[in-house]
Amino acid sequence: MGGGQLAPIGRAGAWHGLCCLVRARGPEELDRAKRREGEIMDKLLPDQLKDLWEEVERHTLTAEGFAAEQARLLGEHRRTWTGALLLEGHRDLQESLLAELGEYTQSRDPGEIRSRCAEAVATLKREWEARVAPGDRQSIERFYDENQTVLFELMWWHGLADDASPLAHVTALHFARQRGCRRYLDFGAGVGSGGILLARHGLDVTLADISSSVLRFARWRLERRGLVANYVDLKTGSLPSQAFDFVTAMDVFEHLVDPAAAMDRLSESLTPGGYLYARIAAEPDPDRPQHIIQDFGPTFERLQALGFARVWQDEWLWGHQVFQKPS
Repeated sequence: MGGGQLAPIGRAGAWHGLCCLVRARGPEELDRAKRREGEIMDKLLPDQLKDLWEEVERHTLTAEGFAAEQARLLGEHRRTWTGALLLEGHRDLQESLLAELGEYTQSRDPGEIRSRCAEAVATLKREWEARVAPGDRQSIERFYDENQTVLFELMWWHGLADDASPLAHVTALHFARQRGCRRYLDFGAGVGSGGILLARHGLDVTLADISSSVLRFARWRLERRGLVANYVDLKTGSLPSQAFDFVTAMDVFEHLVDPAAAMDRLSESLTPGGYLYARIAAEPDPDRPQHIIQDFGPTFERLQALGFARVWQDEWLWGHQVFQKPS
């Protein structure tokens, strides 16, 4: 693993043990929770949860109380995410996203769409192994530009079917609003869910991706909702210089042939003092051979050489970090 890499910190074992040790405190705990809400309301979700767990370790909050508060706070993130992505007339996020895919692909069989989504990870693996020459930039770029299965894989993921990590986009939104950011670039935008979320909340949005087919779908999704954005096909276009004060790169760098070089492009696109919100980490995953980079040492070295400073890190949930460009 590369130097400086941050991995999410697990707490399941400690939490399980304290469940057996900490007694419920009833009304006193409720009073403390009310005071606590005012103290931590400006903190980002991972920091709130980390602070709450420290209260468990000090025996001022029960493990059951922590679990309830974690569920409530994650529920708020989930409602924000769901509210941004739901199509009119739908109440369930996963069903809405499946209907959206069906509309775009002109498929009238919801069962087929669901099946393609559920099997997308395995299908992508087979397609990658059949079409991509290891280390060959052209075949990698051609794969992403032409592949359709990725639409199904990302939409299924964004429906929170497998895990809640897409909710990191909501944490990113909260960070951007706290820092007064207005001009947003989603680098490696995929199907555009992050752009939809931040556009719904008033940011000026630009989506950039190397895949023309995925970018077309993202554009269709935003236009269907009446949302305005700019779009950059990274094969043929370039990012504008010093145009953005907030950039996200969500689970992108492990897919890039040269993530360190991508940092140069992102640095140039950021305004002085602008922020890069990213997860720069990946473990070997036999089900996802398209994760071609696991050593991010050169990437962190490039960030340091460019003068970026890490100003925040998620030490609890998903391992994202925020880096600020020098002013």
